[in-house]
Amino acid sequence: MTPISALQIGSDPSGKVATLANVLGFESEIRNSGASLVVMPEALLGGYPKGEIFGTRLGYRLPEGREAYARYHANAIDLDGPEVTALAALSARTAASIVVGVIERAGASLFCTALFIDPEGGLVAKHRKLMPTGTERLIWSQGDGSTMPVVASSAGRLGAAICWENHMPLFRTAMYAKGVDIWCAPTVDERDVWRATMRHIAHEGRCFVVSACQLQPSPRALGREIPGWDPDRPLIAGGSMIVGPLGDVLAGPAEGGPVLITAEIDPSDIVKARYDLDVVGHYSRPDIFHLTVNETAREGVRRVVDTAPEDA
Repeated sequence: MTPISALQIGSDPSGKVATLANVLGFESEIRNSGASLVVMPEALLGGYPKGEIFGTRLGYRLPEGREAYARYHANAIDLDGPEVTALAALSARTAASIVVGVIERAGASLFCTALFIDPEGGLVAKHRKLMPTGTERLIWSQGDGSTMPVVASSAGRLGAAICWENHMPLFRTAMYAKGVDIWCAPTVDERDVWRATMRHIAHEGRCFVVSACQLQPSPRALGREIPGWDPDRPLIAGGSMIVGPLGDVLAGPAEGGPVLITAEIDPSDIVKARYDLDVVGHYSRPDIFHLTVNETAREGVRRVVDTAPEDA
């Protein structure tokens, strides 16, 4: 049996330094759990600015929105920065792989990214969210097919889909075809329908699913006013959970405050579950349906250097 965990925690309002300190504060719990994998929420380092409009209306943008974006950009992380170094050290000390949601800085642009951190290799892969949802597109760039990894770990083969990417059936199919054993779902979606989605993906893909959801206090607790939102309702209320490959809930949904939830899993349950349903194997119909996936990097600028020898 292999213990795996979800860390339900929120971004600290004061920024990434405090958030990282809060994550590191769970070190003893992670070690005591024996977890070989810990999944952490979407946009944990960098923050999910729920309710923010960044001064934007259709057709124009206000100066205060530019200031808000500059602050948000400053709170994002660089992949070679101290936050990733600290998480890699945490992974090494606890012997647990980490999948964590961050806001990744790439020049002036930002990506909502899941990092894969290995106890021995440190940062070994990343997945950039393919399709930011709704007005997330104001602040986050789209990922491409070059960051859709499946990563070997002591817990099993790990893949990640961030929040509403989990609703993309073709993306799911592409990841199933890569042989995901443990589907990691960093999110900020707390709703009951999200929990149903997590159970559906586990049942459909015949894989283990770890959903790690953020926590954010109510607008009143934060001293904010957010139109259309109950001032006493938490902005994000958690609900992290771990699901087995037949759709059975193994741990959670976690309610309340920050918590590490853990479940013991048996990797052999995956093959047993796929006995009667393997959606990219014996239960597929490649004679009827075919999916083509473009995994090339889609850079905005490509430099081509002519290396042909000059004429003599």
